[in-house]
Amino acid sequence: MLQLNYIRENKEEVLKRLAIKNFKDAESIISKVIELDVTRRNTQKETDNVKAEANQLAKQIGELMKSGKKEEAEKVKGRTAELKQAEKNFDEQLKAVEEEIRQLLLIVPNTPSAKVPAGKTPEDNEVVFEHGAKPELPATAQPHWELASKYNLIDFELGVKIAGAGFPVYKGKGARFQRALINYFLDKATAAGYLEVQPPIVVNEDSGYGTGQLPDKEGQMYHVGIDNLYLIPTAEVPITNIYRDVIVKESELPIKNCGYTPCFRREAGSYGKDVRGLNRLHQFDKVEIVQIAHPDKSYEILEEMREFVAGLLKELELPFRTLKLCGGDMSFASALTYDMEVWSAAQKRWLEVSSVSNFETFQTNRLKCRFKGADGKTNLCHSLNGSALALPRIVASLLENNQTENGIKVPAVLVKYTGFDTIN
Repeated sequence: MLQLNYIRENKEEVLKRLAIKNFKDAESIISKVIELDVTRRNTQKETDNVKAEANQLAKQIGELMKSGKKEEAEKVKGRTAELKQAEKNFDEQLKAVEEEIRQLLLIVPNTPSAKVPAGKTPEDNEVVFEHGAKPELPATAQPHWELASKYNLIDFELGVKIAGAGFPVYKGKGARFQRALINYFLDKATAAGYLEVQPPIVVNEDSGYGTGQLPDKEGQMYHVGIDNLYLIPTAEVPITNIYRDVIVKESELPIKNCGYTPCFRREAGSYGKDVRGLNRLHQFDKVEIVQIAHPDKSYEILEEMREFVAGLLKELELPFRTLKLCGGDMSFASALTYDMEVWSAAQKRWLEVSSVSNFETFQTNRLKCRFKGADGKTNLCHSLNGSALALPRIVASLLENNQTENGIKVPAVLVKYTGFDTIN
């Protein structure tokens, strides 16, 4: 959530940056927020004046009673009763206008960093790095869904029977390969200084609002209606919410957490060739890295996180590229996002496998996640997160890119986790 004082003091800059994100209602909503903020401050001033007068009269009543002037004291008490009612009325007005401001701010996306390129579609994203040669496969090469069937690794039809489309069943070496990747990603994260946590895979509304999934992505989340809980779309949500309503010491920053969870996304409206096999699932596994950082260090940390993810892809021997997302392709809460895409040799296209984002104070303002400096003052932290990595498309690319006549070659870095070097 954008900070109210920042909007008030930087209206034109806020509108300029929201335009980069193609937020159509920016002018009307921001103007309304500022108008309501004037009402809020005036109401607060009236409330403070009433309270100050009431406190002054309370002292006066005490002095009158001590001096035996009961009749005058009773007259003053009549005025204090009027002030109490006025205070109650102002408090109700204040709560109402604050709630109206909050509801408006909840639908305003984060303002993008000045580094974010303008654009509306994925075609406008900026390629900032590319690594590795695209493998050349024979004409007989198969896409991963055919390889999964050939080697009995993943059963998509069984998943449909049990739950529905988008819920695959991993079997045998497919299940072990999946587990190997999870363990590899977690080991690399902990070696890089991230503390592993195993969070819940359902969250309450406060957690969803805290990281910006609600109300923005309510329709994409699975809702457990009877308990009013949501299945998590990413481990970012429960891990970042560990620090909701928390004040940390400046010396404790940055705080680094990682965690493995299954993730759930309805993916409403998805269809066509892009959803075949592992390309787009309703349930998938992912290892997430999250940092709570000092505002002065967050963009330096973002680059470190980007390099960490790139290191994983290099070790897996996957050709990949890094994109800086344009304003129109960024998430609601992000200030700057890098996407990593791996090359799928059989499908002959790029597949997104990671997003690494800096949210600046957008999430921490909602979460009230702050740090106390040496001067004793509290300030909002910055929050960052990244997929390190999302498994489905990594698996798809590894199966496709490493297929041979004698089976699928397992990347050397994974052999100690799988216990085999070839899938056949």
